[in-house]
Amino acid sequence: MKTQNILLIGAPVDCGKARRGCMMGPDAYRTAGLSDALQDLGHHVTDMGNLAPNEGGACPLPHLHCAAETIGWTERLRDAARDAMDDHLPIFLGGDHALSMGSVAGVALHAATRNRPQFMLWLDAHSDFHTAETTTSGNLHGTPVGYVTGRSGFPGFPPVDAPVSPGNICMLGLRSVDPAERIALSETDIDLYDMRAIDEQGIAKPLAAFLDRVKAANGALHVSLDVDFLDPIYAPAVGTTVPGGASIREAHLVMEMVCDSGCLTSLDLVELNPFLDERGRTAMAMVDLAASALGRRVFDRPTRAYS
Repeated sequence: MKTQNILLIGAPVDCGKARRGCMMGPDAYRTAGLSDALQDLGHHVTDMGNLAPNEGGACPLPHLHCAAETIGWTERLRDAARDAMDDHLPIFLGGDHALSMGSVAGVALHAATRNRPQFMLWLDAHSDFHTAETTTSGNLHGTPVGYVTGRSGFPGFPPVDAPVSPGNICMLGLRSVDPAERIALSETDIDLYDMRAIDEQGIAKPLAAFLDRVKAANGALHVSLDVDFLDPIYAPAVGTTVPGGASIREAHLVMEMVCDSGCLTSLDLVELNPFLDERGRTAMAMVDLAASALGRRVFDRPTRAYS
């Protein structure tokens, strides 16, 4: 992969759900050596520190958790993402997955100004396809894909000026999808691969087909990596653990294939809750996966002892 100008953007978003702890995620990635790992690969890395949200507007849905704060984060991250894309490959250090409402909206805005289609690879146990109106939990970290694809049902949220086409989205690793989301997803052409599909056909074949489409379209590719894409055996530091996730081997293969495609233009690292980690091993696994997406190969990987 060519040398990149990488911008680390801390997004300590901790309002998308009730369980606290994701606000510590950005600094955990720094402590785990993300900047050094990327610089060792020859990239130029700038860390702009942690952002703070705008003052959020009102939302008329009382069942939502911290809606005004999430609106403020969405506006702040949308603008930061749009501006970062001029000169950098931004990595958004989360923070819960509600941050992707802003990060994806911003990178898609930038792609639209360049007449490039925006694609998105969603690596997650959950589809996050609810709207603010359909989420029964009120947790907005379950809504970012619904939001950035332009679904209705987000009163009070900023409009999505460049929605991502559902046909440009691939979801890998699904294993917890609510009934309302399942029905809504069935009416879209999002590529959906749950863990049964991955068990049956492997993870490389569907991903290769998707990346070929991105490349053929000269698309911009945003990858959103949720800690719970991984099986909790490997990555316990997440408040939404779902057994049966991707192995470390499968996850590294995904990231190396993304790197090989040359299509990656932006990246989210989300849902890390260091309060739930074991000696930092989830943070270090996520750093290793980010490094694989940006050029590290299997022979280059460090060996770590966790004892």
